[in-house]
Amino acid sequence: MFSFPRSPKLPTGFSLKFEEQPSAQALNRLLSKSNSETYSPKKLALALDNSSYNLSILEEDTLKLCGFVRITTDQGLNANLWDLVALPGEHQQIFLSVLINQSLFIIRRDFPGCSVSVAAPSIAIKVLEDEGFIIDPGGIRTMALRL
Repeated sequence: MFSFPRSPKLPTGFSLKFEEQPSAQALNRLLSKSNSETYSPKKLALALDNSSYNLSILEEDTLKLCGFVRITTDQGLNANLWDLVALPGEHQQIFLSVLINQSLFIIRRDFPGCSVSVAAPSIAIKVLEDEGFIIDPGGIRTMALRL
């Protein structure tokens, strides 16, 4: 059986939330600060509502969104990680690692047997490889179409 590495600890003053969905505006702010693509608030709110899970890292004192990933799945064969993002700075790699590790834990627990794909920024590649992801397995490449 494949086992996942132990989840890294968040720095003091930050917490991981599974139940609290961020606002589309807060997520777009984080995406923008991370030089990631932003979305229309209406479409992003719809995507958040229709995700299986939304994981957020919040700064405890200010409740500022510092990291995020959402999980979608067909509950059979496929699970996907979307909008993986962490605030640039000294904790960025730790935030990404916690989000990926906890997402994989949830998928393994709730959707065993699903293959997992992730749309991720280049800053996350090392963390993904550390978690067992293979970049372009068997030469498989993904494509995207902006609607």
